[in-house]
Amino acid sequence: MPFLALLLFAVMVVALIDAITRRDDQIRFLPKVAWIFFIVLLPLVGSILWFTLGREWSGGREAMSFGDPRRWSKEEAAPAPAPRPRDTRTTEQQLADLEREERAAALEAEIRRRRAAKDGGAAGA
Repeated sequence: MPFLALLLFAVMVVALIDAITRRDDQIRFLPKVAWIFFIVLLPLVGSILWFTLGREWSGGREAMSFGDPRRWSKEEAAPAPAPRPRDTRTTEQQLADLEREERAAALEAEIRRRRAAKDGGAAGA
């Protein structure tokens, strides 16, 4: 019987360590604190549910261990992209710019059509 209690304690400790060392984006369905309380208060059920439902198992994300230096570093692995400059034009200005672009595109298409007709007429004569 003590073997069963020791096994239950070991499973709970492993689940607790795994839940604590996971990043928030690697935990599903409940917040990390809720999973930790659930594992501590209901060791067998909480541990089983943690490993079946709460833990993200996808291979794309890697788990961090206690000794992983990324866990303690303040800087991100890749710098965040610079924010896009905000468009300060009014809606009317944006619409006017779009209309100008449409007119320019229509004029370019007309020029191409006339050149094609001119080149086609000269080649046929």
